[in-house]
Amino acid sequence: MERSEIQNRVKSVIASVLEIDESTIGDDTNFIFDLGADSMQSLELVAAFEEEFDVEMDEDKALEVQTVSDAVGFIGTYLD
Repeated sequence: MERSEIQNRVKSVIASVLEIDESTIGDDTNFIFDLGADSMQSLELVAAFEEEFDVEMDEDKALEVQTVSDAVGFIGTYLD
């Protein structure tokens, strides 16, 4: 899967989980500082990414991911 497709799907998941407009999400957008995600929402994002991409991620490592770009790269490692 190409990085651009992963990126578009990641942004869509974030917008859905956090109930925000997808157009406000950039590559360097930080889930906590820019979007205000709390710990529960961070867990919801991990679960939503797992469902969207049909992967099972290391939850501790996934919770260390802070930006959209980081999430795209992290998820990409599971799709190779």
